Amino acid sequence: MTSTPRHAAARHVAARHVADPAAAPVTPSTEVAEALDAGTAVVALESTILSHGLPSGRNLEVAARLEDTVRRAGAVPATIAVLDGTPLVGLTAAQLERVCAPDAELDKLSARDLGPALASGGSGATTVASTSVLAHAAGIDVFATGGLGGVHLPLPGESATWDVSADLAVLGRTPILVVCSGMKSILDIPATLEVLETGSVPVLGYGVDEFPAFYLRSSGLPVPHRVDSPDRVARAMTAHSAFSSAGMLLANPIPAEAEMDRDLHDRLLAEGLAKIGDAAVSGADVTPVLLEHFHTASGGASLDANEELVVANAELASRVAVELAR
Repeated sequence: MTSTPRHAAARHVAARHVADPAAAPVTPSTEVAEALDAGTAVVALESTILSHGLPSGRNLEVAARLEDTVRRAGAVPATIAVLDGTPLVGLTAAQLERVCAPDAELDKLSARDLGPALASGGSGATTVASTSVLAHAAGIDVFATGGLGGVHLPLPGESATWDVSADLAVLGRTPILVVCSGMKSILDIPATLEVLETGSVPVLGYGVDEFPAFYLRSSGLPVPHRVDSPDRVARAMTAHSAFSSAGMLLANPIPAEAEMDRDLHDRLLAEGLAKIGDAAVSGADVTPVLLEHFHTASGGASLDANEELVVANAELASRVAVELAR
């Protein structure tokens, strides 16, 4: 019987699920390696949110909550980091504690930093870009995170910026599904969506017609494609993977009960932008300064929102991964 394109696409995705971890330049945990070998659903999780995005103590609690959420949804969690020059896909309890330790002093590793870190025996937490690269190398098709990087807003006094996150370029060439709550409103969301279009990255909105903005459920911008079930997402990913090496973005809005008050959000954003202008902050320091202002000036409300949205994304990613693995 002649295979239809849909059947061929299904085999293509399935083949990536059972990729031989031993042949990849990564070191999967025993649990992750066994799951990949058996074709069980696996969901990648980044480590930068733990080491650089959340305060000590809370980061380890969130790490445990994320992994538990993935398991309860029927998948295997694979938190990714680089420790002592080894790219690890799936961390032991001791390794997770090391990533979350207050004195860990882990570098923040994007995709471009992986080679130097591995060669020097360095240790670092992985961003969306590097997590995507390492997850794909291990044979993992689904990755849950908080927010995608993007095109930065021009700093005060600037008319344009060349500050564009590596997340976008990596997603344009890495066949992985990234589940996130859009990108932070401190970024230029319209420009970011344009870059994703240029990279031929399909953008799906889960149960919504408007693209989410991380702390907020809507940016006011239309989402190119709406999907309403994990099965439809899996089918879209399978069909897309049959003819493209680009990834796919699934935008899942923050749960309604966890959304930040819009007036508070807008005030904090205006204050944060003024702060970086006054302090002449630039480059990679812009986002950390803005987020720190959100965390401190909101009385922890932004941290609560961040935790709830990333947990919701992990749950949805796991449901999609289970469908892909069927």
